[in-house]
Amino acid sequence: MPSHFENYINIVDQISPGVSPSIKATVDALIPKYIKTFSFSEHITGLLLGNVQSGKTGQVFGLISAAADEGFELFVFLTTDNVYLHEQTLRRALSSLDTFTICGEDDDIRFSASKMRKPAMVILKKNTRVLKRWKNNLSSSKFCEGRGLFIVDDEGDAASLNTKINKKEQSAINNHLEGIKKLVNSSLYLQVTATPQSLLLQSKLTGWRPSFVHYFPPGEGYLGGDFFYSDPPAPCIRLTKENELDDLRSEEQYIADGLRLSLLSFLISGAHIMLSRTGEACNFLVHPSVRIADHERIAKKLGEYLNLMLVAVSEDKMGDYLKECWEDLRKTKPGLFDFDKVNNFIKQQLNEEKIKRYIMNSTGSNINIEDCARGLNIIVGGNSLGRGVTFPLLQTVYYCRTAKSPQADTFWQHCRMFGYDRDPDLMRLYLPPSLLKLFIELNSGNRALLGQVVSHDPSDISLLYPPRIRPTRSNVVDKDILDVIVGGVNYFPNFPKRKFVKQIDEMLTQYSGHDMHETTLNGIISLLDKFESESKSDWSNKAFINCIKALKASPAENKAMLIVRRDRSISKGTGTLLSPDDRALGDSVKNYPVLTLYRVEGEVEKGWDGSPLWIPNIKLPDEKNFYRADR
Repeated sequence: MPSHFENYINIVDQISPGVSPSIKATVDALIPKYIKTFSFSEHITGLLLGNVQSGKTGQVFGLISAAADEGFELFVFLTTDNVYLHEQTLRRALSSLDTFTICGEDDDIRFSASKMRKPAMVILKKNTRVLKRWKNNLSSSKFCEGRGLFIVDDEGDAASLNTKINKKEQSAINNHLEGIKKLVNSSLYLQVTATPQSLLLQSKLTGWRPSFVHYFPPGEGYLGGDFFYSDPPAPCIRLTKENELDDLRSEEQYIADGLRLSLLSFLISGAHIMLSRTGEACNFLVHPSVRIADHERIAKKLGEYLNLMLVAVSEDKMGDYLKECWEDLRKTKPGLFDFDKVNNFIKQQLNEEKIKRYIMNSTGSNINIEDCARGLNIIVGGNSLGRGVTFPLLQTVYYCRTAKSPQADTFWQHCRMFGYDRDPDLMRLYLPPSLLKLFIELNSGNRALLGQVVSHDPSDISLLYPPRIRPTRSNVVDKDILDVIVGGVNYFPNFPKRKFVKQIDEMLTQYSGHDMHETTLNGIISLLDKFESESKSDWSNKAFINCIKALKASPAENKAMLIVRRDRSISKGTGTLLSPDDRALGDSVKNYPVLTLYRVEGEVEKGWDGSPLWIPNIKLPDEKNFYRADR
């Protein structure tokens, strides 16, 4: 009889050929290290990190089936509080984990009747009412007694964390999740997300910061951040006016140029896909703002423009609408169907009213995502377009949502264009220059994060963003433990320890004079490793080393500057270190770290112990902030 994992892989190979090697790699990385060694007497939190829409659920089901082979019998799978996503996850589990008892949140009787004859998994929305009821169900079933609990928290950075941590209170969902963990003597809590910023900034004391992180790279054919947000801009990018949303909010019948061109690009892409039979659908996502009124107004304007096109069909003038975008798409898709065929197909779709428009936002939706698996569909919305919702064959995106202080995790979740089933040559992303700059910066920060995850302990990861971008929402991060190191600011220890003086002397013998010297990021790390402060709250070399490692993991150039000065006479604890000339010299470097090292005489009358010592001053690149949880 095949194992649970073998059975799951057999089903995966039938449904999605080519996916199983990635799943096996994740299982081979995590099962020996964290599941086979699990003591069933502890509570462990870990993180499975993937990319937006890169197949995380398939990976998780593989881990669940493999964990069942290693002795876990009871599983809880948490989804976001979204009916469609809950039902989608339930359907996928029922079809691919057929050696389990799978229960939805209304399957109380089925769960009780299972008697744990097979491994059981309950799939629940992160909803206060649902979690409270199932905490009671699990408790009364007695199934938790003597068993470890495996909890999978899909989108683990959303809703699960304590949103009242800075009020010294506990939010309801966080409280219920902790209550479920306390039903058992041991648990493995696996957070799953593509945006782990808030998780990595949790205090270790809360139990919500992961003790391990495993990153699985996307498979072949995935279009992600490096495809869309390269620098210089990718071929799929089309820039719109900076303030085009203001035009769209006008009461006049004015569609605005960027939205008009994006609509026409979508229609032409859809025509090619349908005519070539490479897909049964083509989708167009319009994400203008969080305002419900904007969604309704823009959906109406799109409808009005489609009506104008229909009039043009009757007058045999529709080609005037399409020609510009057809020629633009042909630049990246040389094999694009000829203009007449595309034109005739779109005429037919307009005449038969087959182009569907949907609004999807927090007040509800007139769309079932399965509707988007067929035909030409336009979806307009706000926050509901952000997390977990996958649109098949999404080829065109119009995005003009802005924020004064954008959050990295929220905006990255808006990248619904990421995924596998997209034609890269037909992709078009319309957005204003400021948003393109933002997403290029977010992609750089994401690359720095992923680069650290591969080789760093979670507690050593620094999140790297420009000052105007926050890593996550402030209400889930304890402000008392958040350490922010600001680029462009000079940091030095007021109370340096006298250590490694001879070793530092030897490391710096080649540097003399009043010049500034070029070195590498590794060179800066090796020097910083020799310095400590008497107080970690004063200055932490480990924190700055982690910042340099974050730069190494980012697309930053492997370059730093070094200033070395000897025979300095400086008083201890004066609150200043650098001379005006050296400060100005260091401040002249904007894009690289600058490490200034002073060899101080250490006179007794200056407050020292009479022996020389080296004191460091570190300045990180301007326009970069480094975030970490310091305990």
